[in-house]
Amino acid sequence: MDTGLVTFPPAPAAWPDPTILTGHLAPASLTKYQQAVQAYLTFCGTPAQALDATSLARWRTYLAQHTNLSPHTINRQLAAVKRLIKEAAAQGYVAVSTAAAFANVSGVKPQALKHRLKATTRTRITPGQMRLLCNTPDPQTLRGRRDRALLATLASSGCRVSEVVTLTASQIASRTGRFVVQVLGKNQTAPREAPLSQEAYMLIEAWLARRPVASAALFTSFAGRGPRATTHPMSTTAVWQAVQHYAAVVGLQHVKPHDFRRFVGTELAKKDLRQAQKALGHKSIETTAKHYLLDDLEVGLTDGLY
Repeated sequence: MDTGLVTFPPAPAAWPDPTILTGHLAPASLTKYQQAVQAYLTFCGTPAQALDATSLARWRTYLAQHTNLSPHTINRQLAAVKRLIKEAAAQGYVAVSTAAAFANVSGVKPQALKHRLKATTRTRITPGQMRLLCNTPDPQTLRGRRDRALLATLASSGCRVSEVVTLTASQIASRTGRFVVQVLGKNQTAPREAPLSQEAYMLIEAWLARRPVASAALFTSFAGRGPRATTHPMSTTAVWQAVQHYAAVVGLQHVKPHDFRRFVGTELAKKDLRQAQKALGHKSIETTAKHYLLDDLEVGLTDGLY
């Protein structure tokens, strides 16, 4: 008989399912949370042990002592577990006191593990190097045409690699003869407009004119190592591989797709910090100032001081 009451799934006997975070996290973020939680459960051995907050503190110590993970990675993994337990408490799967105990477990201090921070985390690319890099793909080949368009898009839009691999032709718009791409980025609920250079637009058009398959995705993959085009969008891994391949050809090391975003942000911030913030989609201009005002120190500043 229908009583009109809302029924809820039974609470898990022990460890809460990370899918209770669905609706709170983007799918990609949820996957990373699940991976972190699984690593924690493996360390603990049993769900009952995992629900003891002291186990999280011991896991923190283990990660600091017995792995080479950076302090930021360690803290992200700890945060994933704590976020899950917090939501589990909100939904009645674990006691509020349990969530409070987990919340009290602090992360590691980056200063204490600064020797693990990679000096190559941020690779600075100059405009001259970017021009050389973007001109590297062979325009006489189908793959080269695609990759020229891909690199030019990365180098002029400031979009994240996750945004670029999902781009479609309908996301390109013209504004008084110039071009933008409309993208929905990380932690955004409404699309933003990112710049797209005329060069990138022309290279995209040239690639699409030669592409032998029809697909909504702008940047589609090739089957295997051959020239057979598919209708499937490139994966983020494929973009990483392409970027690293062409960077190696021109003698640049440790270049990542996100370094293209940093290039755009840095060059725009030199001219107008507010425009850099809008192009990158940062909610706070302080974020742009902190990470993208990367001008080198002017040499000779102290000459003639005395």
